[in-house]
Amino acid sequence: MPRIYTKTGDDGTTGLLYGGRVPKDDLATEAYGTTDEAVSALGLARAHCSDPTLGEEILHLQRELFVVGADLATNPEERDKLTPGVSLVTPEMVERLEVRIDRMVAERPLPQVFIVPGANPCSAALDLARSVVRRAERHVVALERADRTVNHHVRLYLNRLSDLLFVLARWDAGESEPASR
Repeated sequence: MPRIYTKTGDDGTTGLLYGGRVPKDDLATEAYGTTDEAVSALGLARAHCSDPTLGEEILHLQRELFVVGADLATNPEERDKLTPGVSLVTPEMVERLEVRIDRMVAERPLPQVFIVPGANPCSAALDLARSVVRRAERHVVALERADRTVNHHVRLYLNRLSDLLFVLARWDAGESEPASR
């Protein structure tokens, strides 16, 4: 079995997909590192979910976030090595999130008050994941503002994903969350 450590990051840099190295505190590293953190937060939510259908949906979202992270971690100068004409994060991925949100809200409208998260472990972990996804989105915006090459659909996906996670948390919590005062 190969060693897990390579020592290549000992100099404070990390590798990009398709080559190149950037500092570990680079804007892109912050963005894809935060998506990785969101994957872990969703794993916590999945571990606490008693609804197997919700657990499967969370697993699907975790896998999609790996795609988001890979998109952000790809060396911008080597993006042409990706399948021609296809971005890693696609408009269809964003649209699927929108359809899911619209369907859920149509079935059960959201409360019109601010809520205090934490009705149960699964909904609390979904809210944690939502806040981590929002941070990833802020990092992507910082990349864009710095005129860095970013797939536009990544920001849209993260924005819709945080909305979906909010809805999923409210659904999982049911009526047991108190309103803020």
